[in-house]
Amino acid sequence: MPARPLGPGAANLSGVKPFLLLATRDHDEAAAAEYRSVLRHTGLSADKLHHHRVESQPLPPIDLDDYSGVLLGGSSFNISDAQKTAVQQRVEAELGDLVDKIVDADFPFLGMCYGVGTVTTHLGGVVDRRFGEPVGATEITVTPEGAEDPLLAGLGTSFHAFVGHKEACNGTPPNATLLATGTECPVQMYRVGSNVYVTQYHPELDADDLAARMRIYQHAGYFDPAELDDLITMAYSSEVSGVQHAVLRNFVQHYAG
Repeated sequence: MPARPLGPGAANLSGVKPFLLLATRDHDEAAAAEYRSVLRHTGLSADKLHHHRVESQPLPPIDLDDYSGVLLGGSSFNISDAQKTAVQQRVEAELGDLVDKIVDADFPFLGMCYGVGTVTTHLGGVVDRRFGEPVGATEITVTPEGAEDPLLAGLGTSFHAFVGHKEACNGTPPNATLLATGTECPVQMYRVGSNVYVTQYHPELDADDLAARMRIYQHAGYFDPAELDDLITMAYSSEVSGVQHAVLRNFVQHYAG
């Protein structure tokens, strides 16, 4: 799909099809904050970013022709969970069917954190707990292939971003192109085909966003609740500069149409 160059504010053009953000966060405040973060960093207007919480309501039929692209946010669910609730099983089945459709059509898609599990499963890769990362800031290194990719334009050879995940893909899955890597988690971003992307890191998070999310999920097993204040201090003193948000803006600018 060819890129359509957009200038500042052009993502609000009436002729641009909306994007769809799918969420699975089982906390109202966290879901609303994620939507606001994606809205802010994509540069989209509210009418151009449709929002559906899959954990709250079954996923309706999605006609991809109605959208410029699909984004999938993070989740408290894990593909590698040994025990899953009925809601989690439904969410995984519905998103799995949609991801099958998206990958087969090579339709513009950006999955953030939880998207790694869904797409890797589709590709026949392994998702496990080997490369989980504690909540924190990490350096992301762009691969030579990533340096040529439009979604990483303007990010240089490396940048810092926030992470926090219990699972990850255990190596680049079949038929995927590794775009960015890290020290503790080797697969931080990959592309399938020409238009399907996933990031293990969170391009939507800045320090304010992470602090708010940690307060919500402080008892969810991502970190010791007693470490909350220290982790918030870490977030504000980290090298995460905001450049990581460019992935979201680049995705919209590349696929708006």
